Amino acid sequence: MENENLITDKIYRQIIAIRDSGACNMFDLPRVQEEAYKMGFYELVVLLNEHKKEYAEFILTGKR
Repeated sequence: MENENLITDKIYRQIIAIRDSGACNMFDLPRVQEEAYKMGFYELVVLLNEHKKEYAEFILTGKR
């Protein structure tokens, strides 16, 4: 499955909200997941459980 199919606009906005909060390092997946859960970003929580590689590629490249 391609990254563009996984990083939807909604998940993109969730990732950016966590990044902009400065609450954690975006490569610290357990912390990102914790923040996502606290913020009600359940789609991102699921993505991090099931597609770590695609998430990391997005963080590194910014390509969806």
